[in-house]
Amino acid sequence: MENGKIKLAIIGTQGIPNQYGGFESLVEHIAKYLSGQFDITIFCSSKVYSEKLPEVYGCRLRYLPFKANGVQSIPYDIISILQSVKKYDRILILGSSGGVILPLLKKYRHKLILNLGGMDWKRSKWSRFAKSFLKLSESLAVKNCGDLVADNACIQQYIKQEYKRQSVLIEYGGDHVTNEIINERDTEKYPFLKNKYALSVARIQPDNNIEMILDAFREDAPVPIVFIGNWNGSSYGEEIKKKYSGLNNIILLDAIYDQKELNKIRSNCAVYIHGHSAGGTNPSLVEAMCLGLPIICYASGFNQSNTEHKALYFKDGPELRNLLDTDNAKLLKLGSDMKAIAERRYKWQMIAQKYADCIKGDGKSSLN
Repeated sequence: MENGKIKLAIIGTQGIPNQYGGFESLVEHIAKYLSGQFDITIFCSSKVYSEKLPEVYGCRLRYLPFKANGVQSIPYDIISILQSVKKYDRILILGSSGGVILPLLKKYRHKLILNLGGMDWKRSKWSRFAKSFLKLSESLAVKNCGDLVADNACIQQYIKQEYKRQSVLIEYGGDHVTNEIINERDTEKYPFLKNKYALSVARIQPDNNIEMILDAFREDAPVPIVFIGNWNGSSYGEEIKKKYSGLNNIILLDAIYDQKELNKIRSNCAVYIHGHSAGGTNPSLVEAMCLGLPIICYASGFNQSNTEHKALYFKDGPELRNLLDTDNAKLLKLGSDMKAIAERRYKWQMIAQKYADCIKGDGKSSLN
């Protein structure tokens, strides 16, 4: 400790300032709320930031020349762990990409806090070999970290059943989003704002059921869908964009990183469609709930847990299409229910304090 503060390293993300990522949003709010309590260093990817700030919110930023996702996440996480394990009192590891190194660091496991995130090895985008490696890495990470954090009750149950270990349930916050009033300049840029529309915001990958959602809007849907995502980030995204561009009921927008602009589109939609089938608590879902949007979700246990089984759920395109005919009174009640859940569960100050309590522990309580 220095100046009586626990020295905390946070690894496994692209870094901050946040550029449209779930873990990154979590780190930014931990930094914002906890920098006064802890001496925090955040590992960042120099591949992402052209301007390398030395600190944000009083937290030191340390850069490594790797990306925090894909194959490069493995050396990125491993090197971050090796550079942190002796120097810091506690290390918050977000994701399990670097899990293969942890059996060699058993004497430091009491320092390590792992937030598993989702079960990444289940994602359909990975090859069979990649899935096997990710599952191994997850197993080694879970077994060799002192404290475990689950961001969803289903993840918590999975850790207990699969690895016979306890974890602390700490979800995501979403109350940083704001309802925005649109003006004439907004409607000139986005003419769809003048009328009712459905909205979805997601990374363009198969396990987010992109095609299932878009197919439900291809013909005779009561409202068009605006779908915001990184269409040009992969060959899959480019193919989907080519297939669905130009259709009357479908509006595809590239990722929007300006939060106020994104919030204008989000907070004025008639209904929010959430297609994620993998992962734990998804930030875009929590943010939509904090905005009080009516939500139609893919029927996964994760989504049902997050929305307390009070949203509308679909398992295929035709079922989603039928739900689009839900009357306005029911949608208004649905939005109110989502807002009430978010007020109880998804506020950043509360989330940050739960992390503070976990960090202040000694990492021995869950060594079982």
